[in-house]
Amino acid sequence: MKIRVLGPLSADVNGMSIVPTAGKPRQILALLALYPGRVMPVPTLMEEIWGTELPQSALTTLQTYILQLRRRLGTAMGPGAPGTAKDVLATRHGGYLLQIPSDAVDVHAYERLVIEGQQAFEDGEDERAARTYREALNLWQGPALVDVPVGPVLEIEAMRLEESRLVTRERRIDADLRIGRHAEVTAELMDLTARHPEHEGLHSQAMVALYRSGRQAGALDVYHRLRRRLVDELGVEPSPQLQRLHQAILAVDPQLDLASGPRRGSTFDLYAA
Repeated sequence: MKIRVLGPLSADVNGMSIVPTAGKPRQILALLALYPGRVMPVPTLMEEIWGTELPQSALTTLQTYILQLRRRLGTAMGPGAPGTAKDVLATRHGGYLLQIPSDAVDVHAYERLVIEGQQAFEDGEDERAARTYREALNLWQGPALVDVPVGPVLEIEAMRLEESRLVTRERRIDADLRIGRHAEVTAELMDLTARHPEHEGLHSQAMVALYRSGRQAGALDVYHRLRRRLVDELGVEPSPQLQRLHQAILAVDPQLDLASGPRRGSTFDLYAA
């Protein structure tokens, strides 16, 4: 079985999709897939489907959805498969679980690659870090669970995954900047800062990328646009790190140059106290 949740939900067994068309069974499949090998309690599944307003028939209806998923699974497995659909989508005391390897689900392969990339980054292996982060990000096919109607549980999971995606992208750009790819990431950073207009980490990266590309005025403009937004909308100044980065650009600080700058740490922390 191969399951994807980083984008549209897909679940294939022997090349046959087992994803149901109805929304609520899709929610159940997605939630079970996020935690393969772990029991998902019945109350959690009910909360995802109905929130706090449970119908009187909630338990019976949930069991019907599980039965529907097992039928699709059994059809895809075929009569000669070792084990049954009930062995894969198993009942346990108080809940249900998918008995599949974690790497059968793209999110777990993604998280493993992120850990590997972070270790390479911390070890100063910038090329390997950038390559591994890029491999992790390439597993995404769109926003997490984009075609699944999310309830309160899946909504939190989708938000967590999207935040992880942004952090991983930021770290990958840090690695690219440390190996001199400032020109290659500039356009990407202009897009990201437009989408995340109050994200100081991305703005610091854009400032450094522009400065190293010989665009000092552009780097200063990125800072001033962020500062105006923070002051006008939140009533706060940029962080001390960003203010010091701004001053360094004005002073043409040699530490900003690739050859003389620090080899470890994030771009945002170039001028941390």
